[in-house]
Amino acid sequence: MSQKFYFVARMPDEPGALHRAAEIVRRFQGNINRIHYDRRIDPNTVFFEVTLANREAYEKVKQGLKALGYLQETLEPIGFLKFNVYLPHKPGALFEFLNYITEARANIAFLDFDDQGPHPDRLTVSLTVEKSALIDKLLNRLKSRYRLEILDYDTRGDYLDNTVFYLRFAQRLREIIGEAEDEFLLRLLADINHIVQELTNLRQDPHEVFRCIIETGQRLKETTGPNFYVDVQKFSFDGFELFCFQLPYGGNVFLLSSADETIMIDTGFGLYHEDLLRVFQHYGLGDLNRLSKIFITHADADHAGAAGFFNVPAYLHKGTKEIIQKANRAYGSRVEGSILEEVYTKLINLFSRFTPPEKVELFPQEVLGLREIFPVIMRFNFAGYEFEVLESLGGHLYGQVFFFCEKAGLLFTGDSLLNLKSFTPERLEFAKLAKILMTSVNVDSEIATKERLALLKLAEQTDAKLKIQGRRCLICGGHGAVSVLKSGELEATGKIEHFGFN
Repeated sequence: MSQKFYFVARMPDEPGALHRAAEIVRRFQGNINRIHYDRRIDPNTVFFEVTLANREAYEKVKQGLKALGYLQETLEPIGFLKFNVYLPHKPGALFEFLNYITEARANIAFLDFDDQGPHPDRLTVSLTVEKSALIDKLLNRLKSRYRLEILDYDTRGDYLDNTVFYLRFAQRLREIIGEAEDEFLLRLLADINHIVQELTNLRQDPHEVFRCIIETGQRLKETTGPNFYVDVQKFSFDGFELFCFQLPYGGNVFLLSSADETIMIDTGFGLYHEDLLRVFQHYGLGDLNRLSKIFITHADADHAGAAGFFNVPAYLHKGTKEIIQKANRAYGSRVEGSILEEVYTKLINLFSRFTPPEKVELFPQEVLGLREIFPVIMRFNFAGYEFEVLESLGGHLYGQVFFFCEKAGLLFTGDSLLNLKSFTPERLEFAKLAKILMTSVNVDSEIATKERLALLKLAEQTDAKLKIQGRRCLICGGHGAVSVLKSGELEATGKIEHFGFN
């Protein structure tokens, strides 16, 4: 049975290079399913996905590319060196100097010399060296022969030009996710290149795509530890308290705490877990030793990503379990084949330390009734209140559910109904990054609109009943502030306390 394999090739920017690589694939009866090369990004790197008969054929193609010097198997940090060198004004001086550069296997990125200029004996040189250890050796040899002035010396890759764009990008990924094997990073680069190809075809600037990927990872990493903060709302009911914790980025975490037990609705990103535990301590919730259950609205990493850190059952829809297993948020939807959704899922799971639940309890599939357009698939009790689990129609994500308690006037809407006006500018910018990388955060925008209108109608009907008692229906969105309806719009309600460790 044929298999699909990927290759990352680093080729000379010269006529016939790509043709030679394609000939090797043809020689072993390979079929190229995808190829992407864009000199605007990196003039030397080409990505292939190839269908081959078996792994033996794959190894032969690898060896063929390796023999040409094309196969990229490592991502060793690239060094950058910029300096002035003063050459004797005689025939062959430049040739002799370039011998040292060639022996060090350095690539020249920039040369500047003019014997009619103000410095007729000075040559300005920029080099990239694939083995950073060779930079010191090269410098020692040059210093013994020439007068040098070092302008820039960088072994991290901050000054590298686009001739080694993907290597530089891999180094920036390493800074976000920590040390990773080259094989893993090359596979990740191939996936990232695939969404760049898709979005470029949709007229998206490829460099904007790379920026969004790095910024997503950096923003998450930079808001942990001493830079972590939350916006907190607290509401009291007869028999329990409700806490809403808006994390720096991603989804909200809700805790419902009674004298007997605590339940959690959604968990936030996994990398915020330790910081969030400190916040719980501050608000008198202790180490959550009374936490009995976690209820998850949907499979996105900012809602389910920390569930595995808790030793309690996580209740979720079978669709949520399947999306987590497939690592593809488009699974079960009409856009299931979308490479944008699939690769975004991999990236955000990686950046956010996605830790799926180990103890899983699935919501039943039997329909107990309807609440508006949503099937009621389960009921559970907490602190003497009955909550309904409402199955979504799959507009935002297959398997998303909502939680509704008519008596308390609580409606947990996941990502189908949000108070965007309550987002801080930083949270709004972070949310836009996902939209750029996927074009839409909803897998079916038409159904998502239908669901939003139905949730608003349910909240409005509940509100009308509660107003007689002097109470309101609290809309607990997956992001943003807990809100109430005002003239058909969501308006933040109650006190919002900002808490941070700085």
